Amino acid sequence: MRAEAPSYSLPRWRWTRWLTDAGPDVPAEIRVALIGSLYGTLPIFAGGVINTIAVSLLITLRIPTLPFILWSAFEIICCLVRLAVLITANKRALQGQSTPTDIYILLGLAWAGGVGYGTFISLTSGDWVVATLACLSAAAMVGGICFRNFGAPRMAGLMIVLTLGACCFAAPFLGEPIMLIVFFQIPFYLFSMTMAGFKLNAMLVSTMRAERENEFHARHDMLTGLSNRAGLSKALDTRLAREANPRRLALIYLDLDGFKAVNDTHGHMAGDRLLQLVAERLRGMIRSGDLAARIGGDEFIVLSEQTETAQLMGFGERLIREISLPYELDNRSAVTVGASIGIALAPEHGMDMASLLSAADMALYQAKSKGKSRCLIAPPGPHANPFAEATLPANVRRLH
Repeated sequence: MRAEAPSYSLPRWRWTRWLTDAGPDVPAEIRVALIGSLYGTLPIFAGGVINTIAVSLLITLRIPTLPFILWSAFEIICCLVRLAVLITANKRALQGQSTPTDIYILLGLAWAGGVGYGTFISLTSGDWVVATLACLSAAAMVGGICFRNFGAPRMAGLMIVLTLGACCFAAPFLGEPIMLIVFFQIPFYLFSMTMAGFKLNAMLVSTMRAERENEFHARHDMLTGLSNRAGLSKALDTRLAREANPRRLALIYLDLDGFKAVNDTHGHMAGDRLLQLVAERLRGMIRSGDLAARIGGDEFIVLSEQTETAQLMGFGERLIREISLPYELDNRSAVTVGASIGIALAPEHGMDMASLLSAADMALYQAKSKGKSRCLIAPPGPHANPFAEATLPANVRRLH
């Protein structure tokens, strides 16, 4: 089974939340995914680290004065701390623990500020070789900043300002009027790259929305919003593979009694509305850890971790009682249907969907053959009497 993707914590500080805000009406799961993108693309991160440390060390060897020594020391310390925080965050995310996202963002901004500081002192050093190298390095870093952080365009914009903005601050001290053109070039470049980041972010959010909608549609019934057969199968496989010795699960197979008569009398639109109302009642009755699904027609499934016989029979009785209450359709017609239930257990009746559905279907057929509106658990083995009711309370049924 495919391993779950790591989940990184959203920032907690007000200003870091603002820096990484993806815009209004963005679902929480997409916000988490966007934050996760800030931790990704490790080759770009490694390239940036190697480049900034190498450039700062080379320039410091050429001009071994205090400002350049401090710059080199800062780059080394900042990059090592960023790497340590990144590794820690990845481990904690894989373990489902909170991650130091605010610190990680702060360190990214500090790194960008360090690049800008190095660019400033290199430009004002009077050494054109050093200035060229520092400016080339800063410009190269902007590409990585945009690509790696477009999930948070405000943060990317601020990092670009910290990286290249130093050119504007240095220009008046260079004694070269031609360099004043940077007051036009740099702001225009900053604006265009930041806008590109916002557009890339909008495209990413739109794509992620579409992917999640497609995934939802692939695993959910469009009429009722419950899981469909594919979603049920995925949930069942996930729960059974969760541990080496998986916990018991109950597959509760529910079929409506009298649904065809409603369809024939009131029409298919009324029948669809009835199925939606049944789904609403199911959602209201299951526990938070349970899963409700519609696998076709008037057939529903509840996947539950309550597996004790008394619990199951009590839940089955409640399902039958609640589903059998009258429904008011859109045309103000009141209709009534019943429900028959067959239950299979994992691992007793199998460890896959086909085996469990087969066993539950056998119990459901038995319930219907005995007068409907009954709840029966499948027999414990292949040689058991398929019509045995010894484990079933006699009152777990409602006759209509």
